[in-house]
Order: sequence, then structure tokens, then C-alpha cells
Amino acid sequence: MDPFVSLYYYPQPPYFLLIAGLLAGATSGLAFKASLEQLVQAWNRDRSINLPARAKEKELFIPFVGIGCGICAFLSSGLQIFGFPASIAILFAFPLGIGTCGLVWWQLGKLLETIVSGGSKALDLDSF
Repeated sequence: MDPFVSLYYYPQPPYFLLIAGLLAGATSGLAFKASLEQLVQAWNRDRSINLPARAKEKELFIPFVGIGCGICAFLSSGLQIFGFPASIAILFAFPLGIGTCGLVWWQLGKLLETIVSGGSKALDLDSF
């Protein structure tokens, strides 16, 4: 038996999943941006639209879920590339990705409510 042959099997890191997660997140992000711009422009033309309620419809929610799935795949495969087992990488990436997406979705709802109540002038970032 060759002494230089490793007795351990190291699986091939999921480079394809890393790139696929990154591309899924990026393309879903572009779709999310376009949908959000259309929603805000429609609200700007007709202020009777309930902006926070319309933001929860599928036109905006589906691209956001795509961003979340892309983030989870990217994080999980990135951890696997650095040597973590797949089960631990998924157990770490899934709650982190879903938790981050949940907080961003909540913040987006608060931001849209602020825009509805005070217009774009309510978003004075210098006051923070």
C-alpha cells in the first residue's frame, strides 16, 4: 500500500452550487429591483394604492424568495468549500439566510409604511 495515499475521502467542493447560488441571487435581485420600482412608480401616480399591502403580493415576494434561496445555496456551498461537512453547512446557512431575509423583508415593510405616511421626504437619512 502506498503510504502517500490518504485514507480519508474528501468530497469535491460544490463549486457549481456556489456559482448557481450567486447567479440565482443576483438575477432574482434584479427582478426584485424592477418589481419594486414599478410598484413605487404606480403608487406615485395613484396614491390610493395601499403600498405595504401590495408589496406582499407575489410580484415582489417571488423574486425575494429567489434571493433568499440563492443566499442559502451560496452560503452553504461556500462553507463546504472551506471544509465543513454538508450537513453542518446547511444547518448554519439556512437559519442565517432565512433570518436575514426575514429581517430585510420586515425592514422593507417599515420603509414602505414610512414612504406612505410622509412621502419620500420622510426618508431623510441625514437625520439618523
